[in-house]
Amino acid sequence: MKISSSIFPIISIFILLSISSVTPSDSDDSDDFDDFFQCLPKQSDSSIPITDAILTPNNSSFQYIYQLRANNLRTFLSATSRPVAIITARHPSHAQAAVICAKRHDFQLRIRSGGHDYEGLSYTSDVPFVILDMFNLNSIDIDMSTETAWVQAGATTGELYYRIAEKSNVHGFPSGVCTTLGIGGHFSGGGYGFLIRKYGLSIDNVIDAQLIDANGRILNRKSMGEDVFWAIRGGGTTSFGIILSWRIKLVRVPPRVTVFTVQRTLEQGATELAYRWQQVAPKLPKDLFIRLQPEPINNGGNNKTVRVSFIGHFLGQADGLLRLMNVSFPELGLTRNDCLQMSWVESTLYWAGFSNGSSIDVLLDRVAVNKVFAKEKSDYYKAVIPKQGLETLWQVLMDIENIFVQMNPYGGRMEEISDLETAFAHRAGNLFKVLYGIQWSESEGGVNATARYVELSRRLYNAMAPYASSNPREAFINYRDLDIGSNESDETDFEDAKEYGAKYFRNNFIRLADVKAKIDPKNFFKNEQSIPPLPSH
Repeated sequence: MKISSSIFPIISIFILLSISSVTPSDSDDSDDFDDFFQCLPKQSDSSIPITDAILTPNNSSFQYIYQLRANNLRTFLSATSRPVAIITARHPSHAQAAVICAKRHDFQLRIRSGGHDYEGLSYTSDVPFVILDMFNLNSIDIDMSTETAWVQAGATTGELYYRIAEKSNVHGFPSGVCTTLGIGGHFSGGGYGFLIRKYGLSIDNVIDAQLIDANGRILNRKSMGEDVFWAIRGGGTTSFGIILSWRIKLVRVPPRVTVFTVQRTLEQGATELAYRWQQVAPKLPKDLFIRLQPEPINNGGNNKTVRVSFIGHFLGQADGLLRLMNVSFPELGLTRNDCLQMSWVESTLYWAGFSNGSSIDVLLDRVAVNKVFAKEKSDYYKAVIPKQGLETLWQVLMDIENIFVQMNPYGGRMEEISDLETAFAHRAGNLFKVLYGIQWSESEGGVNATARYVELSRRLYNAMAPYASSNPREAFINYRDLDIGSNESDETDFEDAKEYGAKYFRNNFIRLADVKAKIDPKNFFKNEQSIPPLPSH
């Protein structure tokens, strides 16, 4: 996500939390609590003691680790409890033990890789729970002879890009723009980035996986079966088990690529260009991806306008890009001076918002430093937004101010893959996907500010309803949004799940529920937007 720090205040990672830890209040609870911790060493590899990986609220580093990989500070305001423990797994058996013992002693398990869940479901719950933190399981094993790699769940997108670049300057992988995303969760919801039109989603290039099921078994593609392998690619893995690692197929990229950013304000014809972009961007050759990103700006007093950025990535050199743009989108007026040529791995820095010339070593920074209060929502568009609709969008942006919108074109490879190929169903027929995000600072207040900004995000979402997909109004699971429907922390009502399930997974929801019934019939793996087992008839 490329966000200007001049627009949104930066706040410290450390904040004062008004939530309390869940500690046993009677003897029965205390027995369960103690039994859980005594269970863990018995179920894990003794050569790598799990006791060294367990943090409780009594540990001095507990609060630091809890917050370190919790990237949306808003979620703490609504949290009623902290976890009874954090298991910072250092060996696959630690994750297996967490499943077996949490299940045996009736603790809910939340799985966290990078901590980028927009609603914080990977590290909050309203019932006694344990966080299984996968961050230390971050190995990346690349085999250039087969152009494949095994990537553990705790590795970040930045680490993956860096390790590929160590081996080759003509290989890459299609996944997120943000470089601190945990691979485990990012891939499980689909995983997309600026290679989406050329190579599809991350999951479209996954060829195997290791999954821990509700019985603590480690399964691969063959042993889990094709139905489960289908479900974990785009269906949100934490409904089905715990991803240990993904096996991916690397993709080919040229030695040099070209990136650009062209900005136009409303006074410079941005509305006409945005209208034209909708018609052009989804139909461009696969090698070219152009994101449209409008943001409100204030030139002083009441002199507000909207500046629209056209951010492009081309798998080729500048001369070829200019020839293509002169034919397909001459209205943008792209010039040679707008273009920057660089290696593919350097282009990942460009998209992440690092300054030109930054060392690729920044890709190894695994934790997002600047935390924010935020609320995000998503939409899919199957028809061009009329100019009147764009003007509505501009007006709401100027009214709200602290908000950003990203419009990402589809077409290309996404048109070619069936919506039944994986659990990810948003394929052909979509022109673009949109992220709406609003952010605010700690200085603006706590609960009251949160309520106000969340309501503003809903105002924008409602304003765009006439133009977005409908029946259902589709949403992207990696842009988690509890507004579209949810369950309680410890319950998964099927009728409630159908509401958000249809929006996230369209017609694939029922098949996902059927798979859930087979691999996790007692619904051990659950959260507020998980997939329930399909009821038996």
